[in-house]
Amino acid sequence: QVQVVESGGGSVEAGGSLKLACETSGYITSRHCLAWWRQAPGKEREGVALLDTDGSITYGDSVKGRFSIFKDTAKNTVYLQMNSLKPEDTAMYYCASTAGSNDATYYWRECRFDVWGQGTQVTVSS
Repeated sequence: QVQVVESGGGSVEAGGSLKLACETSGYITSRHCLAWWRQAPGKEREGVALLDTDGSITYGDSVKGRFSIFKDTAKNTVYLQMNSLKPEDTAMYYCASTAGSNDATYYWRECRFDVWGQGTQVTVSS
């Protein structure tokens, strides 16, 4: 079974940092995209950070310079380091991959995301 599980969310004051982890299981390799998405109430789901199949990284405009995505292949885990957090970063954060065989509903570059975690809540207070 292919799945991803997020952890590390919580509450933090503006300007603080938080590190999210996405543990992957099943058949997920470097040829699959991995990404962090987020969605705040009443807003569209937004791509936060993408690790593409060629190793390239893409960040959403709103998080450039503040967030970074990286992976630990030995632990089958991808991380999202979030610094200089702002109240507008408050959202449910999801890890996603393209390793499944489901219908994809979200796309980023050439990646078709069809495996999603349950989400982890990040709340940033002013």
